[in-house]
Amino acid sequence: MYSRYYWSWSKYTVKSMNITELNDRYSIQSNDTTLSFRSGEGGIPVMEIGNQQASAAISLQGAHVLSWSPAGQQDLIWVSDDASFAIGKSVRGGIPICWPWFGAHDHQANYPAHGFARTVMWQVTGTEALSAEITQITFKLETEQLDQPIQAMWPWPTTLEYRITISDTLTLELISTNHSDETFTIGQALHTYFRVDDVSKTLVTGLEGKDYLDKTDDFKRKTQSGAIHIASEVDRVYLNTDNDVVIDDQQRKVHISKQGSHSTVVWNPWQFVANKMGDLGQDGYLNMLCVESANAADDTVVLALGKSHQLSVKYEIKK
Repeated sequence: MYSRYYWSWSKYTVKSMNITELNDRYSIQSNDTTLSFRSGEGGIPVMEIGNQQASAAISLQGAHVLSWSPAGQQDLIWVSDDASFAIGKSVRGGIPICWPWFGAHDHQANYPAHGFARTVMWQVTGTEALSAEITQITFKLETEQLDQPIQAMWPWPTTLEYRITISDTLTLELISTNHSDETFTIGQALHTYFRVDDVSKTLVTGLEGKDYLDKTDDFKRKTQSGAIHIASEVDRVYLNTDNDVVIDDQQRKVHISKQGSHSTVVWNPWQFVANKMGDLGQDGYLNMLCVESANAADDTVVLALGKSHQLSVKYEIKK
């Protein structure tokens, strides 16, 4: 999995964003809610949000959630200490959006793994304090407005809308709409890197009895027996999974509920692979675990003209 993350975007341009204009139009300053924009690492705009229930940070490149901390809690989202922040490059950690394919492209080996949505700038279209405890942000990506090389990879006009709701739960809603005159198929995932206390002591439940494709064993189809325990490299696509999943790292339990997703990816590179990656940080693999709500492998989505598909996921921390 790790080797697919490196792909040069140097020949593509990304429109610059004006921080002042973003703040003038979309910032929120009240007694209970703050939302503002700043120039982040690599000159990439970052949105920072705070309300009575949580704080968060989102990069405008990829509409990439970098942080979500419920009040009084450690950040749930893991970002590598050695993550690189650069225009057109994916970030190791956070919540990348994999779209319009998951993993390597089926037919073009030189196309970027996991698609292009995570490495282009998204447009902010709305920010709202729904209450003192709930803040909602809306992003949009229109593929017709992207550079020609990307349109050559994805010639079907498509609009993505991404709603992020920040409170004591984190809700993510990714809506894909086909504006072309053809039916096409998409693969996708919200590739969430969860922060865990010690991955070797962490259990994932809710996938018992599910079939999965084992990427570490030539994509052999296997069946999960009992809870998932991480003691070596794990890279699996669980199939036909609509049910809730729980991550238990002995310090807290993260409940994951979803809709519009029929596969779940579980990934940790473990030490040998992590040491080859170069951007996971010293022993970073011990404190991260990816559990991704996806439509991948056998579970891709077919979209006809004018049709939309919504992938939604909610994260909630419980003791």
